[in-house]
Amino acid sequence: MSPRKLGLYCGIVSPVLWLALIAIAGALRPDFSHLTHYISELGERGSSTETLMRGAAFGFTGFLYVCFAIGLLATFRRGWMFTAASLLIALDGIGRMGAGLFPCDPGCVRVTETQDLHKLFATVGFSSGILAAILWGILFRRLAPFRSLSWLAIGSGLVAFVSLMLMSWQGNPWGGPGLFEHLATGVLSIWLFVFAFRQVQTDGDP
Repeated sequence: MSPRKLGLYCGIVSPVLWLALIAIAGALRPDFSHLTHYISELGERGSSTETLMRGAAFGFTGFLYVCFAIGLLATFRRGWMFTAASLLIALDGIGRMGAGLFPCDPGCVRVTETQDLHKLFATVGFSSGILAAILWGILFRRLAPFRSLSWLAIGSGLVAFVSLMLMSWQGNPWGGPGLFEHLATGVLSIWLFVFAFRQVQTDGDP
């Protein structure tokens, strides 16, 4: 298998592994609620799931995102917009790796500067993921094998954006921040998986 094709397969594995590790780590923490707690709290300093989340969930899946982006760069050589869209996925992965490298403080309440760095990388990752989904959704309209995925990608980006806004709104009446963060990361993972799966199906030829 060529390195390019291997990179494309990383796009299938990474979102599935990310969501699976969140579910596993959550099951290992009886005190953790997917509705009220941030995902980052599964990897907070001193937690029983810190190593699993920081190393495998944040670090490894972020690395797989970068590998997927490299595979896309080698596949889509159609101009700067495709390059930018691929680099946004890479930046999403880098943001995730950075969030793992700098874990949040217990409860994701700032105690040290590490919390600030964690928040910065997490923001970069989510923002890049949202922009990547929307930009790829627009570009899909130019590519016959992917045209049917256009609104899935754009819609996922918009749902993730609204979800993160609700997560950040202290007074939202619909639930805790965990619900909206899980929704955001869920839809961003699904569209990326579908994109990667379709790309592999077409043998990497746009």
